[in-house]
Amino acid sequence: MRFEPDCPIPDLVKRIPHVAFEVENLERELEGKEILITPESPNEGLRVAFIVVNLAPVEFLELEKRR
Repeated sequence: MRFEPDCPIPDLVKRIPHVAFEVENLERELEGKEILITPESPNEGLRVAFIVVNLAPVEFLELEKRR
């Protein structure tokens, strides 16, 4: 990932590579965690959030279920 100098993403995400996990329920997975980036929807049908685990960023992705 590359970021412009004025990008509002936290420095931790800019400096340290992260892993991402698909989750069934974003809110449930965030409970009790140190939230770095609150849930947002960058694309239709997708919600993402970042937490901090052992001083590293971790991304959670929740995909809308299609019927």
